[in-house]
Amino acid sequence: MTAAAAQPHRRGFVDVAEGQVHYRTAGEPGANTPLVMLHSSPASAFVLGPMIDLFGATRAVYAPDNMGCGDSSPPAVDVPDVAYFADANIRAIDALGIDTFDLHGMYSGANHAIEIALTHPDRVRKLVLDGCLAMPAAAKAGMLANYAPDVEIDLLGSQFNFAWHFCRDLSVFFPWYARDAEHRTKRILPDPHKLHDKTVEVLKSIETYSKTLRASFGYDAAPRLAQISVPLMVTPDGANYVPGARVKETPFYLEPNAAPPEALAACVREITDFLDE
Repeated sequence: MTAAAAQPHRRGFVDVAEGQVHYRTAGEPGANTPLVMLHSSPASAFVLGPMIDLFGATRAVYAPDNMGCGDSSPPAVDVPDVAYFADANIRAIDALGIDTFDLHGMYSGANHAIEIALTHPDRVRKLVLDGCLAMPAAAKAGMLANYAPDVEIDLLGSQFNFAWHFCRDLSVFFPWYARDAEHRTKRILPDPHKLHDKTVEVLKSIETYSKTLRASFGYDAAPRLAQISVPLMVTPDGANYVPGARVKETPFYLEPNAAPPEALAACVREITDFLDE
């Protein structure tokens, strides 16, 4: 796989009961099983762009925006859980005409992927969890209380100020609201143009972005991970819960569109090797 082989992905919409799901796609149907990619929140499948392009060199790839994120319609319920988002993704996959598929999920998207693999093991050929949200109850309680506040649109434009600083601080601190040396990550500030583009994605769904995050922080991933029966590759943060899983050696990138190209290509190669075995 080379950089020259990667082609820019395309975009489209499919109809579901709630309205429409926006998706990104690359590659063409062929000998390889299609790959469905579920993004991390709060943005959209926009953050997966370079990975979608790279995977598209060898297979058909589809990456929907979660309900209430990016350009997809809002959820149909006020307080959706992970099972709701997993079902919505399956309905979007059905609308795309996809039967059996490989599945890649990142953080909140990984939780949706876990539920899909458990409820539809006959359709998921292989599963890749790129970052997990299995964490202690106290940590999840803190996230639920602080990580995804409600945002109101007002005439002062305070939503723009919140979205920009929220997206910026996500790149520097974890959790983003703990702005001190102890919680400083090794990541650096992204290119301002890429930060702008991500902020625009969050602004599109500023009144609903929080729903996928809150669902994931209220989800108990550990016991669900232990029940997975399909072939699995998982990052080290989830490996303890699934002793027989393949442990991913290359680092995952929470925002692939801001990752070093060579490192991201190595990550995609490792996942591709697992899928093609």
